[in-house]
Amino acid sequence: MINALFEQFVEASAPSVMMRALMERIFAPDKLDTLFEQTAERQYTRELLFSSVVGLMSLVVSGIHPSVSAAYKALEKLIGVSRPALYGKLNGLEPAISQALVRYSDAELRPLVAALGTSAPAPLPGYAIRIADGNLLGATEHRITVLRPTRSGALPGKSIAVLDPQHQLVSDIFPCEDAHAQERSLLPQVLATVQANQVWIADRNFCTADFLSGIAQRQGYFVIRAHQNLPWQELDPLQEVGSSATGRVCEHPVRLDTQQGHALPMRRIVVRLKQPTRHGDLEVTLFTNLPVEVADAPTVAELYRSRWTVEEMFQVITDVFSCELNTLGYPKAALFVFCIAVVAFNILSTLKAALKAVHGVGKIESGLSDFYIVEEVQGTFRGMMIALPPPIWLPFAQMPVAAFAESLKTWAAQVDLKRFSSSPRGPKKLAKKEPFDPKHPHVATARLLKQKENKCSP
Repeated sequence: MINALFEQFVEASAPSVMMRALMERIFAPDKLDTLFEQTAERQYTRELLFSSVVGLMSLVVSGIHPSVSAAYKALEKLIGVSRPALYGKLNGLEPAISQALVRYSDAELRPLVAALGTSAPAPLPGYAIRIADGNLLGATEHRITVLRPTRSGALPGKSIAVLDPQHQLVSDIFPCEDAHAQERSLLPQVLATVQANQVWIADRNFCTADFLSGIAQRQGYFVIRAHQNLPWQELDPLQEVGSSATGRVCEHPVRLDTQQGHALPMRRIVVRLKQPTRHGDLEVTLFTNLPVEVADAPTVAELYRSRWTVEEMFQVITDVFSCELNTLGYPKAALFVFCIAVVAFNILSTLKAALKAVHGVGKIESGLSDFYIVEEVQGTFRGMMIALPPPIWLPFAQMPVAAFAESLKTWAAQVDLKRFSSSPRGPKKLAKKEPFDPKHPHVATARLLKQKENKCSP
């Protein structure tokens, strides 16, 4: 009976089944609680398990429950502690634990994406691309006592996220509780994770002498937009060497002298744009230490254009998931929620990888709506959990990677892509508006529609 019911859910809402199975695998309690014990320095487990907190907050971030309070009411018997105890646990979760959770999700899902066989071709064979970008969390409500006297927006923190564009997974994150701290203050932490033959792509905020030279010392490579304050020495004049999709490309060799007395040879690449950027820039200047035989100047320019994929990731977790809960003002809690949303993005990316394996990469990348996929899961998930209790899902947590990948593809074949296709709208036409008349600050919509109808009628 249960198997037949399970198949009915697969037929009716395959994305919901895929998402639930992936969550069972990623949020396995024994793995999460072990991660907590290995990472936590100050917190410890008394009654509320870390896995229970992750499970509850994942339902809030995914929109299955509208708030922490609503999720607590639904799961109070399973949580087993009071509401203040839950918030106390959230408010004390160390940023290192949130970071470890994102790293764990990448380690668990990367083999699965590889088994699905839909990873993007490597832009530079033999080199691993990493795209880094910062994000500032939005202002929260003034529920904390210290915030009540101020009228200023309360910022709970910031972070640097690292995206692996080949697998479309966030591989790392560097959370910071001080929202006013400079992004560059986190660069030593980022630098400590750089590995040989990685190519780091980032904007001008990452363009410091220590960061560039540190990447090179670790036998890594960089494609980073130039900051005007970075000192460099020209070795040869700038020359035009080709063109890219965005403009003419020029290049010349330069040298960076570090404070430690080292000289770092680099290439300075200038793209003279066909159209200005949104900030009005007519040129984009890049620094790279990639050998020219590995990537010529136009290739480097195209690599930098891929930096916008990390912006798309931030857009997804903002528009589709609840990555910022304005009721959680404590920095540790806000950063934890943001990292849960990043994990949700990784799960969604894996779900889409299964769809690509069955329906083709082009159809999914150009026509699938993340919003409609998640909306389907939100509408089905709670009823599915009542009909299909937790024991049904346990085998998916321990299933071998290859077998689980085949299950995902079997379910993906049941998905009707038309139900989840995106609906892009055309460019908006600017309508001419009449000058504002303070004597008539309001209009009756029905009367305007009637006037239009009278004009159109013969």
